[in-house]
Amino acid sequence: MKILQTYVRVYVNEIDSAVDFYENLLGVKSDLRFQYPEVGLELASVGHILILAGTDESLAPFKATKATFKVDSIEEFQTYLINSGALILRGPQRVPTGTNMTVKHPDGSIFEYVEHHK
Repeated sequence: MKILQTYVRVYVNEIDSAVDFYENLLGVKSDLRFQYPEVGLELASVGHILILAGTDESLAPFKATKATFKVDSIEEFQTYLINSGALILRGPQRVPTGTNMTVKHPDGSIFEYVEHHK
C-alpha cells in the first residue's frame, strides 16, 4: 500500500491556457490529458498539478476535494481508510484512468484516491 504521487488540484473553465501556464511555470510538459464526458470535465496533469476543466456547474461537485493521491491499490487503501475512521463518499468506481474513490478523512478533509490501470 503506497501513495505513488500527490496532485494539487486546480479548477478552471478553460484547460489550454491553464496547461500552458503550468508547463511554463514548472518547466515540464503535461504527461496526461483526457476527457471525462460522463461528468463534463477535461483533465490534465503537469508535474504535481492536476487541472480539472469544465463549466462552473460541472466542477461544483469536485471543488471540495483538496488533492488527489495516485495509489498502488484502491482496495487496500479503502480497507485502511475505513478502519481509520474515514468515510467513503464515492466509489470505488471506474474512471478513464482506472479506479477512483472520494474519501472524507477523519479531520473532515476530502481527497480523491486513484489507481491507474494500463
